[in-house]
Amino acid sequence: VQLQASGGGLVEVGGSLRVSCAASGRTGNINAVAWFRQAPGKEREFVAGVRWLNSGHTDYTDSVKGRFTISTDNAKNTAYLQMSSLKPEDTAVYLCAADRVRRLYVAKLPSSYAYWGQGTLVTVSS
Repeated sequence: VQLQASGGGLVEVGGSLRVSCAASGRTGNINAVAWFRQAPGKEREFVAGVRWLNSGHTDYTDSVKGRFTISTDNAKNTAYLQMSSLKPEDTAVYLCAADRVRRLYVAKLPSSYAYWGQGTLVTVSS
């Protein structure tokens, strides 16, 4: 499985941005897709995740609940993270990852994800 993240950029505080994660290869191995983020000097942080074939099953970190929405378009093998009401503390490199283990939940640890994209930078200016 290969993952290609895109859509990052510079946005003002309070603005919106959508990042995309396109999957290719053996996408049948994907159980869930998640977005993580990593700011300079900080650990990689779980942001949001979704079961690949059950887009109604999502999970979010508390700091983005009500502002971010994760979704999938299985016909396009793509996952999206719609971000709104952006804050300066949302500034980070956003990485998408895919989990191949058949779990009944969305994993939140980076070590649970076997496949990673290259990341896309989101900068929120104040």
